[in-house]
Amino acid sequence: MERSLRSARVANFVYFALCGSLIGAWVVHIPAIEERVGISHATLGSLLVLLGLGSFAGMQVAGRLTDRLGARVVLPVGGVLSSATLVLPGLSPDLWTLAGALLVFGFCNGCLDVSMNAHAVHVEKAYNRPIMSAFHAMFSVGGVIAALVGAGIASAGMSPSVGMATVAAAGIVTALVSARALLPTAPPPAATTTAADGEQARAGKRRKPPGRIWILAVLAAMVMLAEGAANDWSALHLKDVLGAPASTAAFAYGTFAAAMTTGRLLADRVSGRFGPMAVLRYGAVAAAAGITIVSVTPWIWAAFAGWALFGLGLSGCVPQLYSASGRVDPAAAGANVSRVAGLGYLGMLAGPAVIGWLTHLVPLNHAFLLLTLLCAITAAAAGVLRTGSGRTREVARSSHRPPVRHGP
Repeated sequence: MERSLRSARVANFVYFALCGSLIGAWVVHIPAIEERVGISHATLGSLLVLLGLGSFAGMQVAGRLTDRLGARVVLPVGGVLSSATLVLPGLSPDLWTLAGALLVFGFCNGCLDVSMNAHAVHVEKAYNRPIMSAFHAMFSVGGVIAALVGAGIASAGMSPSVGMATVAAAGIVTALVSARALLPTAPPPAATTTAADGEQARAGKRRKPPGRIWILAVLAAMVMLAEGAANDWSALHLKDVLGAPASTAAFAYGTFAAAMTTGRLLADRVSGRFGPMAVLRYGAVAAAAGITIVSVTPWIWAAFAGWALFGLGLSGCVPQLYSASGRVDPAAAGANVSRVAGLGYLGMLAGPAVIGWLTHLVPLNHAFLLLTLLCAITAAAAGVLRTGSGRTREVARSSHRPPVRHGP
């Protein structure tokens, strides 16, 4: 069992890296595809909204399918479809086909995203210790791999269609080979199913998500809105606000991303020692401090330090929220993860737009103070992670049912 569990963990690492590399393969080819199709930056921005909406829809569908069929079935299918549809943007000859291609690719990638996170919840539960953050770190590693491969493809003079087809073929093989190591689908333990649940299932009614899931989803939206804002505005902040050269400003996002990846590699150990609530609360506090430094400092070196602290603080927050959503109801882990991930993804898409809108009212660095507020709210609400485990223990202690005896 230990060997199969270790293999399942490795396979989950592979799927996270695959998801990151597929997204990265699209991102690194955006300039070439934009030039070939002949669209403006504004039009491209609208197309990226379609990519996000497709991902959101895919997450909702895959969440329910994962609960019904199991991650062992849905995850490889999501990996194969996401890899196969990567070639569509590279082959699109005009605006409308590119729009359809991004919608389909986004849908399939959303399926992969939710199913791999749902499987990660089950692996983490089997390990009985925090390991979710390391999975999310592998997503970032996959993006780095895609950037290196994309640079090699560009230097070799290959077209985007050939380069993306090469990545897609490798992705399909990777998804199929890794499928055998995934954990088998298992029904939820009978002890966790009440008579009311049984009556509801027999009546064929859809299980209503607990209110706690929506709290986790709102927190994920706030955290990922902050992350999305950093992705698009960090370099522009150094260039436009602090007057840094373009070559120096480019390192702002690199500093943020490197700190986030490093934090995710360390967050599991911190969570194992101090608990997920501490990771979320103090991570959000650190992120609030970091983005506040960015908002008020006139010095470039201090801005770099602020972006690094911002990334380090945010790094462990989303994995804790995903993990907690999967533990609320093991029988509906896929659907609950899809709700939290879906709303979080919408937050990430909204982040750049919200900051952009605020720049019509205040300077860019002052607009970042909204992110300080969101991080502060997240820190204040971090007790929701403790509430779930505490409630479970309280229910167990207050139960007066005699233990079930299986022997004489």
